[in-house]
Amino acid sequence: MVSSSQPTPSPPTTKQANTLSHQSSPFDINGGACVAMVGKDCVAIACDLRLGMQALTVSNNFPKIFTYGPSVYLGLTGLATDVQTVSDTFRYKVNMYRLREERDISPQTLANLVSSSLYEKRFGPWFVSPVLAGINHTTGKPFICGFDSIGCIDFAKDFIVGGTASDQLFGTCEGLWEPDLEPDQLFETISQALLNAVDRDALSGWGAHVYIIEKDKVTKRLLKGRQD
Repeated sequence: MVSSSQPTPSPPTTKQANTLSHQSSPFDINGGACVAMVGKDCVAIACDLRLGMQALTVSNNFPKIFTYGPSVYLGLTGLATDVQTVSDTFRYKVNMYRLREERDISPQTLANLVSSSLYEKRFGPWFVSPVLAGINHTTGKPFICGFDSIGCIDFAKDFIVGGTASDQLFGTCEGLWEPDLEPDQLFETISQALLNAVDRDALSGWGAHVYIIEKDKVTKRLLKGRQD
């Protein structure tokens, strides 16, 4: 009698399993890292500049921070095509809000807009991890939050991270962040946290943009990072 049983396929090796798990997430295809921190009457947001196709670097000048008001900034990491789509979508929605309300959008309002917009797409979500930072001009208080891909808001009083280097950013931020940092101290802290984190992540890095947001001004700085 001939057996009809088929030979059992061998399980994937560790290297194959790591490759499959790494390729399975659209969030990891293009890479990127973003972090926002709260200081004393100020807030900072920073994103790296790398655009890659997994391990292949395509560009070292791919900004991921977008402004939607005098002191409202949104960092977007994830799939690069969705980053561009989402940034343009919110540009349109914020412009419509400004025309209808005749005032600039506040960070809290933009957070709710981002959350509801992402939830609308929950059955075919955008593969992005937004991080929002800003100053509420009515109260003068800093505001930061993060989101998952279907709009759940993660409020924070200290720092929030996103992107492929999020695990590394959690470690560096927990070690470096302190309450009530002045703007210059906040810049140094967020810069060191981001640079040290992306040095430990192959999918992000190649410099960064840092925005220090205060009630009366916004300072943008370019960080030079490792180019390898």
